[in-house]
Amino acid sequence: MDRILIRGGAPLRGQVHIRGSKNSTLPLMAACILAEAPCELHNVPCLHDVFTMDKLLSAMGMTIEFTGRYLTLDASDMGEPLAPYDLVRKMRASFFVLGPLLARYGQAKVSLPGGCAIGTRPVDIHLKGLEALGAHVSIEDGYVLAKGPLKGADITLDFPSVGATENLMMAATRADGVTRISNAAREPEIADLGHFLNSLGAQISGAGTDLITIVGVDELGGGQHTVIPDRVEAGTFLLAGLATHGDVTAQNANADHLSSFLNKLRGTGGEIEIHANRIRVAAPNGLRAVDVTTQPYPGFPTDLQAQMMAMLCVAEGASVIKETVFENRFMQVGELVRMGADIEVDSNAAVVRGVNNLRGAPVMASDLRASAALIVAGLSATKGETAIHRVYHIDRGYERIEERLSALGADIERIQD
Repeated sequence: MDRILIRGGAPLRGQVHIRGSKNSTLPLMAACILAEAPCELHNVPCLHDVFTMDKLLSAMGMTIEFTGRYLTLDASDMGEPLAPYDLVRKMRASFFVLGPLLARYGQAKVSLPGGCAIGTRPVDIHLKGLEALGAHVSIEDGYVLAKGPLKGADITLDFPSVGATENLMMAATRADGVTRISNAAREPEIADLGHFLNSLGAQISGAGTDLITIVGVDELGGGQHTVIPDRVEAGTFLLAGLATHGDVTAQNANADHLSSFLNKLRGTGGEIEIHANRIRVAAPNGLRAVDVTTQPYPGFPTDLQAQMMAMLCVAEGASVIKETVFENRFMQVGELVRMGADIEVDSNAAVVRGVNNLRGAPVMASDLRASAALIVAGLSATKGETAIHRVYHIDRGYERIEERLSALGADIERIQD
């Protein structure tokens, strides 16, 4: 099993190109089930999760070609609408196939999902929404069984779940009548999915707002689409730059998707420059504490909470971080403490008291974003060597991160065992 070794203390300097969004690519791939002709996705990241979705869709009969950063997906000859346990268990985003399978074939059998251990993240919001669209839904032997036909309906989500919003959007595109989703998630990835579906012939308005309206159509055609930049990857590289008192520019980054995050970075005393398609950060005068509360978009993203905590470990003063989206997302704390961090956790709040120096240590990654936090901490550690184990987590969401950090001046390498 691979591990990553970091000898920290060197300021990161330079430019890094941000890849396409993982959290956008996965539902876009699932949405191709709805299309009666081939679809082409551009700016696709080469990530383990993308390969897993490729395997799942291919197993169901979709023809997929992955060339460079281009994906061609053809669902015209898909077979039985079944998503088996062996593949779905590896990644929660595999559950995105439920809505489009049901919409196109009138039935679906999809295993209950797996993924990172950051909370229960129940699928009941997905299932209640599909039932509101007229589906008959049951759970048998670990599988969700759903049957149509689907009819338009007014749906109010109990929580602005990103996954449920995307699943229901896809299902409603081919439902009979008009569907309105209230209290919908507003993330940029929702808007990206809406733009793609509309390019295939769907009639969706309001994607990216809390009220989405979908007028069902009989079928969707093919099309091309460029995936938006990954805002979480951009944020991670920017935090690594600040934590090492460096000067880092994220190219191909959309600052509009990171407004709340960038405001918090300004609060730490970091210098922020925003241009048309790039963001530059620097910390020549050190960092100071700031309080953070995660919230659904446009609030501070939960997917950057762990990395932000790692940076605040070396900021002057005491910061309070509150996690309101997932109930089990402080799994990085124990490993950061092993590196000399001063952190106390009480329920969904953590008090982070900045220390002068972190020190390298052997640590264990528990999930995707926690692993990114350990990398940020390792880069800022001024003593010793950090050995991060279970790096398969980080390969799910960051493409060749050790090579890209090395290009910024980091002393980092991957050891293959």
